[in-house]
Amino acid sequence: MSKKIKFTFLLLIIYHIVFAQAGNSVYSFLDLPVSSRLAALGGSNVSLRDNDLNFAFRNPAMLTDETHNTLGLNMANYLSDIQFGSVMYGHNFGKNNYFAIGMQYVDYGSFDGRDELNEYTGLFTAKDMALNIIYARPLTDKVTVGATLKPVYSVYEAYSSFGLAMDAGINFNDSSSLFSAGLVFRNMGTQFNGYYSNEDGQHFEPLPFDIELGVTKKLTHAPFRFSLTLHNLQQWNLDYLSLNQASSTLPTTSDTDTDNEKIGFTDMAFRHSIIGVEFVPGKNFYLAASYNHRRHQELKMPGFKSTTGFSFGGGIKLYKFQVGFGMSQFQVGNYSYQFSITTSLNEFRL
Repeated sequence: MSKKIKFTFLLLIIYHIVFAQAGNSVYSFLDLPVSSRLAALGGSNVSLRDNDLNFAFRNPAMLTDETHNTLGLNMANYLSDIQFGSVMYGHNFGKNNYFAIGMQYVDYGSFDGRDELNEYTGLFTAKDMALNIIYARPLTDKVTVGATLKPVYSVYEAYSSFGLAMDAGINFNDSSSLFSAGLVFRNMGTQFNGYYSNEDGQHFEPLPFDIELGVTKKLTHAPFRFSLTLHNLQQWNLDYLSLNQASSTLPTTSDTDTDNEKIGFTDMAFRHSIIGVEFVPGKNFYLAASYNHRRHQELKMPGFKSTTGFSFGGGIKLYKFQVGFGMSQFQVGNYSYQFSITTSLNEFRL
């Protein structure tokens, strides 16, 4: 019986992964950058191995022996005063068992409830949250593997949903050549409880499944480190219009066809990539900048100049705390700011 249950659960995961190719998914907040450094690097990085505990949110194989007894706190002032953040604590057991537990949350604020006659029905809130239980283990002195279990809960007014997501990742790090690489399968899983029911029963939606591959290289004789992160490798077409029409009943217009034809091979290839660079003169200071081509192409406004798609940030160690700041522009005059504080609790021991 246990084998049948496991097999059925595996089929459910595969079904939701395949269905996610349509372009619509639930729990999209899982793709938000959870720290200022990740925001400065374009939203995601699965390869940079620098003992930064927060990177385990993106790739569980990023945990190391130096993330033991480390605490990370992150908060962001997102669009339209939406608040989101994360907290993570790392603790290792024995020599090669790296563990961390963290929480992501998004608070969309309070809203005035109105009925169909525009009569006030009271205030309501909307929130998303996910618990991250992370385990990693080195296979060799250069290769580490890891996995994350993520129970997810979401509530919008009277509508709520519960699901389970999983990440599986691997990281290769060669300190002698200053090179690292990472591969991660993110957000595999399913909803157990949908937001609503219809005549067919519970309405389920796919999770934002994503395959990411990244490489990072630091120059030997210069304080610069470069990263390339490839995302959504499970599907080639990332055109916003065609992805949403795949699950829409609306007819395709000639204008949409024209827009789709404008996306050539090179443009589409770059929509899968995030390019990041860091200035790292020492262990206690960094400056970072990145370019996310998909974000630029989808959020730019014709006729207006902006740095949409570009992100910037930096970090410095003050006393026993690593303090970071990240900034991203989504449209003209529309910025998101993120702040992070990380510390090793071992430094406070007498």
